Order: sequence, then C-alpha cells, then structure tokens
Amino acid sequence: MSQQKSKLASIFLIVDRGCGCLFLMFIAVMGAIAMPTFLNMAYKAKRSEAKQYLSSMNKGQQAYYAEKVALANSIDALGLGIKTETKWYKYSIRATKTAVFHYALAKEGMLKNHVSAVFLVPAKELYRDADRDAITTLAILCETNEERPLITFKPADKPAEPIYQNGKVICGKGTTEVTK
Repeated sequence: MSQQKSKLASIFLIVDRGCGCLFLMFIAVMGAIAMPTFLNMAYKAKRSEAKQYLSSMNKGQQAYYAEKVALANSIDALGLGIKTETKWYKYSIRATKTAVFHYALAKEGMLKNHVSAVFLVPAKELYRDADRDAITTLAILCETNEERPLITFKPADKPAEPIYQNGKVICGKGTTEVTK
C-alpha cells in the first residue's frame, strides 16, 4: 500500500512539475504578446500630449490673430497656460510675417516629433466672395514618420516645416498630417 502511495505521489509530482512548467510557459508567452501592445499604448498616450498641445497652440494662434491681427511669437503670449517643457516633450515657436510654427520635440526615444503651423493667406484664394484684402488662417498638424531611436544622446532635430502651396497646407518632408 505504501508503494502505491509512493507511485501516486511520484505521478502527482511529475504532473505538477509539468503543469507548473506549462503554466510558466503560458505566462511567458502571454507576456511576450501583451508587452509590445502595452508599450505601444503607453507611447501613443505620450504622443497624444504633443498632439493636444500643438492643436491648442494652433487654435490659440488663430484666436490671437483674430483679436490682434498678428501672430504670437511665444507660447506665453498665447495665454493658454501651456508649459514649454514636460516630462516627454520640449515645446517651442518660430514665427514669421506669414506663418507660425509650433514644435514638440521628443525628449526620449520611441516617441515621434511633431510640428504644426498656422498660415496667413489671402481669403480670396480660398473663397471667391471674400473681400479683396481679407486674410484668413489655415492650420495643420504633422508628426514625423520615424520615432526617435530608443537610445540617443543628441537632441531631437526639428521636423521639416509644413508649407502653403496652391491654396493648401501640406506637411514637410518626412512628416505626415495627423488629426487631433
């Protein structure tokens, strides 16, 4: 009888080890599948910050122009309460007489850089019934096609600026239009 118990205990031990190994393999496989998905979601959430900030800056510039007939040349001038630097991105503005460009430069790898722009264009180019001297604004938001490398020691390069061409704004080389 004790030999039967011993054999039975051995069988349970083997099955238990087998099931334990299978369980651990199951956990490892599930982790390998879920981890990239989880990381991808985390980076998308971080990128959404840049899209939100730049979208707000575009709208703020358009409101600023409607009120002051000029483009703001600093983030503070927009009065939106947007920080120039967060944990994930560094933000800046470059203004010209006919356009303003907003940048979100990633501070770490695996994130994309972003650029947005607001252009001042003759309203007549877009609307036939517009006054001859009327000016309107067109805005765009773009992100780089490539992510920053995971490990990098150099600051992020500014992405190519959007351009106004033939009545449309288009993203610069190496960038794609995104919507907020």
